[in-house]
Amino acid sequence: MLLSNAHATMWPAEGRQRAIIESVTPEIDGGRYAIKRTVGEYVVVEADIFGDGHDQLSAVLCFREAGTERWQEVFMEPIGNDRWRGQFQLSRMGQAHYTIQAWVDHFKTWQQDLHKRVEAGQDVSVELLIGAELIERAAQLQRGDIHDKLRSYAHRLREAQDAAIETALSPNLGELMRVYGERPFVSTYPERRVWVDPIKARFSAWYELFPRSCGPDEHTHGTFRDVIARLPMIAEMGFDILYLPPIHPIGRAFRKGKNNSMTPEPGDPGSPWAIGGPEGGHKAIHPQLGSLADFHELVAEAKKLNIDIALDIAFQCSPDHPYVKEHPEWFKKRPDGSIQYAENPPKKYQDIYPINFETEDWQALWEELKSVIQYWIDQGVSIFRVDNPHTKAFGFWEWCIAEIKAQHPETIFLAEAFTRPKLMKSLAKLGFTQSYTYFTWRNDKWGLTEYFTELTQTPMREYYRPNPWPNTPDILHEFLQTGGRPAFMVRFILATTLGASYGIYGPAFELCEGRPVRKGSEEYLDSEKYQIRHWDLDTPDNLRPLIATVNHIRRQNPALQSDWSLVFHPTDNDALICYSKRTFEGSNRILIAVNLDPFHIQSGWVNLNLAALDLEHWQTFKLTDLLDGRHYSWQGSSNYIKLDPWTMPAHIFRLES
Repeated sequence: MLLSNAHATMWPAEGRQRAIIESVTPEIDGGRYAIKRTVGEYVVVEADIFGDGHDQLSAVLCFREAGTERWQEVFMEPIGNDRWRGQFQLSRMGQAHYTIQAWVDHFKTWQQDLHKRVEAGQDVSVELLIGAELIERAAQLQRGDIHDKLRSYAHRLREAQDAAIETALSPNLGELMRVYGERPFVSTYPERRVWVDPIKARFSAWYELFPRSCGPDEHTHGTFRDVIARLPMIAEMGFDILYLPPIHPIGRAFRKGKNNSMTPEPGDPGSPWAIGGPEGGHKAIHPQLGSLADFHELVAEAKKLNIDIALDIAFQCSPDHPYVKEHPEWFKKRPDGSIQYAENPPKKYQDIYPINFETEDWQALWEELKSVIQYWIDQGVSIFRVDNPHTKAFGFWEWCIAEIKAQHPETIFLAEAFTRPKLMKSLAKLGFTQSYTYFTWRNDKWGLTEYFTELTQTPMREYYRPNPWPNTPDILHEFLQTGGRPAFMVRFILATTLGASYGIYGPAFELCEGRPVRKGSEEYLDSEKYQIRHWDLDTPDNLRPLIATVNHIRRQNPALQSDWSLVFHPTDNDALICYSKRTFEGSNRILIAVNLDPFHIQSGWVNLNLAALDLEHWQTFKLTDLLDGRHYSWQGSSNYIKLDPWTMPAHIFRLES
């Protein structure tokens, strides 16, 4: 009688692997997604590594940089309780890989046990022969000088006992065997991925403006050449990314008028996000902005000032977009034959048709949309702010971003998604380089502390790069509507020091524009989304000097160029928030204190976490306020601050001790 296959023995591929590797960090969702780093950063990897019995283990962290097939390795070190750690540095953009290998290290075990036997006064003659055999087997795997050194060590272990013992316990021999000894039955953890981005993915300052509002007056449509004239001022303020809302032709059908009116007046320019007209779609330029040659000149002139042009990717169409006629299958049809326009009931956006990602022609749709991004890359653009990505298929974004970045690893995608937390996190995991945040709506100490602790001190930091904006063309928070100039100062300093990357919706922020279209709304009165605005940039109270000062501080202090060192320090006044950042080695330490009340002077005591600042409780230390150049001397953890929002609502201290 034959046995059923159901009773056949299921052998492991290699049953003699004894090292166990568990609880590896960092990894995202069991390795489903890549972690993120920028060029020059380290990946610090930890894992639980253990095995049966009392034998000693060894483990290596293996890594392979983008564009190479060669694996490199660094030995991991135990840090207690079977936890091991190793790290490697990244030098090339693109997708790198890492894994862990661990094995029972028979020589390390032998050397440790020999030491115990010698201390106990036991005869170790046989043990020395065992060690010699281990060394000889290692020598057989090597050539040249390493082979000769190992053979020499093995020979000495077979000689006189006293000298042999000293040789056997030599740290030099231990290190040589750690590197070149046998690695029997190695356990290997599944490969994990790390996406390596340019430094601007970690540290950048975004400035948003509408090119059509850069003309000499509100009746004259601005051009790319007008934007070029603005570049020196933007560079002087310290911005390195200039983001332009959609620069494409704007639809005529159902065009919106001023303040989102459904009845536009003659000459109303419409919303730039209603993309597409007789002149073309997503690969065309609005004719009043200029030509493609003008755009090329803008990109080139910006780069001379270390400014990258970022474009808006908004995958939606006006009723006049060429896609509507050429590919009606890419849009949802209603029973009456009309195409479904965008809605968020009760809001209606008749000037926009959303794309139907459930179309049967989805593969052709995906290829066409990817080609839009590729087209603008070909025109010299490598940074894109993506409009409402959470309303498009997530599978498309994962595929599209991976396809683009495989060829152009320098590309940066900023996800403009203000939606539910899990959706925002998922977009970051599947490939978006940076992400908008809830910063705009976090205005008290508790909210800021809890939110930025989550962003910077939890596993979320491995994939979510926050880019806080105090305002956008869509969002004018009540704090800015009611708090006047001090409120804008407060929010700017918070954004620029809590976030290594940040952005502002330019002229409106510089000029402290805080007028809502109506009470209770976050929409601007006379919003640039629907009309051309002429901004008087030289008003006496503009924030340009403050913006330039803070951006200079950010460039001169590496502590402010990353997020992970953020530590909050308690204060006894909820209107005061205090936090610090430092470089890894502690050479640059920045302490920030902000008055969150734009109406009143606030004072109180800060209780510093001295360990986070590398300070002792008895130590007197000096601080320089980088905003005004004043010097202070503090001692211990408890220190007093007082901040007037109408003069300067914050300190940005550099510790000088």
